[in-house]
Amino acid sequence: NLGQDQLLSCQLVNTVETTFTKVSVTWEKTGMQGFVYQYVNGGSSLGNQNKEFSGRTDIFPDELLKGNVSLLLRSARAEDEGVYTCSADSSKGGGKVNIHLRTAAYTAPTFTLSERTMTARADRWFPRPNVTWTDSNRRVLQATTSMEESSAGIFRVVSSLPEVNSSQSYTLQIKNPLVMSTSSAEITGILRDERQGRTSKNLKLSFSRAPPALASFYPSVVATVACISFLMYK
Repeated sequence: NLGQDQLLSCQLVNTVETTFTKVSVTWEKTGMQGFVYQYVNGGSSLGNQNKEFSGRTDIFPDELLKGNVSLLLRSARAEDEGVYTCSADSSKGGGKVNIHLRTAAYTAPTFTLSERTMTARADRWFPRPNVTWTDSNRRVLQATTSMEESSAGIFRVVSSLPEVNSSQSYTLQIKNPLVMSTSSAEITGILRDERQGRTSKNLKLSFSRAPPALASFYPSVVATVACISFLMYK
């Protein structure tokens, strides 16, 4: 997720060392000059580190003796996408592994309800996603969706579904080639009050809300439930 830290996992299997000097690790990126990160002779060796990764990479020294040579990449950028190679050695063995890092931006949507129009907002998506609303019968619904692109190429998604009904559930899917976020919303309860010549509607909107997690291919949101009550007058 762009802007967040990312762990690139690399592990020497069945390897336990007694001294840090017996472990060496080099992280490289295909097509890039210089190292991403290098550890030799008991310490970091960053003289030939590519400047794009200066101050943004680290390993976990306390884990080295256990064979854990994973790389922490801070504040992921779009240009970080690519193939990384972890080369590790110890007195008991070594090897290489390639990791294809993909980059995206994604946030779970939040919902509001006003005058029977339900609006979902998700502030950060990249690449540009597709947005689909469906009802409880899995019928695709007509909605109005806008996407505002920032100077960094990140999209802010605003999608409004009109004429929503009480005691109905709706599903919103936001998806791009890397991430899929699926959230559900349910509207319950209508109370009418004719006093003072007006009709009041007390609608309760419950919805799933959880940050999507980037996975190998099209993960879905693991949702927790939050509730908001709305009072609307006509």
